[in-house]
Amino acid sequence: MFSTHMLHPFLALSPEVKAALHQHQPLVALESTIIAHGMPYPQNVETALLVEKTVRDSGAIPATCAILGGKLKAGLTPEEIEYLGKNGSKIPKSSRRDLPYLVSKQLDGATTVASTMIIAHLADIRIFATGGIGGVHRGATTTMDISADLQELARTPVAVVSAGAKSILDLGLTLEYLETMGVPVIGYQTPDFPAFYTRKSGHKVDFQLDTPKEIAQLLHTKWQLDPRGGALIANPVPEKDQLDADLMEKTIAQAVAEADKQGISGKALTPFLLAKMEQLTAGRSLQTNIALVLNNARLAAEIAERWTMNDER
Repeated sequence: MFSTHMLHPFLALSPEVKAALHQHQPLVALESTIIAHGMPYPQNVETALLVEKTVRDSGAIPATCAILGGKLKAGLTPEEIEYLGKNGSKIPKSSRRDLPYLVSKQLDGATTVASTMIIAHLADIRIFATGGIGGVHRGATTTMDISADLQELARTPVAVVSAGAKSILDLGLTLEYLETMGVPVIGYQTPDFPAFYTRKSGHKVDFQLDTPKEIAQLLHTKWQLDPRGGALIANPVPEKDQLDADLMEKTIAQAVAEADKQGISGKALTPFLLAKMEQLTAGRSLQTNIALVLNNARLAAEIAERWTMNDER
């Protein structure tokens, strides 16, 4: 049954997503920045379709989110995914602050973690799979460069499954911020907070839970206690796909130094760093990125299935 969220004038649901909501089927939200800004074409489109297939094969319905023609879309056609992939960086990377402008001007936008959470919440989708969240950037004590993803996790009731936070960030400060904002960080079958390309960062999660059922139960309890705010579910990259931690730290330092030299900051920083790291690792970082996104999609679908089975809303 549709909630009042469904009446939102700027929200557009695909027929598949609408049917899944009517039939109370498990749904997993997916972002579109990874399509437009995360990978080169055609790998971005191939990966997006593979992520959707992985969600379906794991028992849930995928709802890839984007802004198209000023509509907040939950659920895209293959043609719409192709359009985002082909146009790439011509499609604006869109966070919370960008939505009023893009919607009022009837423009397109690729959704970040923050804006995907907003669309998912409007569509009454509770579980969202991504690669890694944004966070507190290195050097943020002087630049104040802190991703809007963290504030969104504090305010919007959507659970985000990710391989931790991108290792280009200051992970210690990112976790401190999440603690301050009351966002629980759950490690799936691990006490360690993963660092995107590697399974360990040297930091710990708040709680380790070992099954999708336990995670769904925690989420139900959290939102019964307080309907505000999300949760971060940290799912380490599969062991066979992780990269060497020392090598990655050197590579990240090199990429960050190059960004500083070129004066790159703000929205352009993360896509620049990811592309630079792909170049410096001869493509290995991209392969790991794809592997961890698929791994997160599988777990998110399993949690969504458990959430739907036990849904007491």
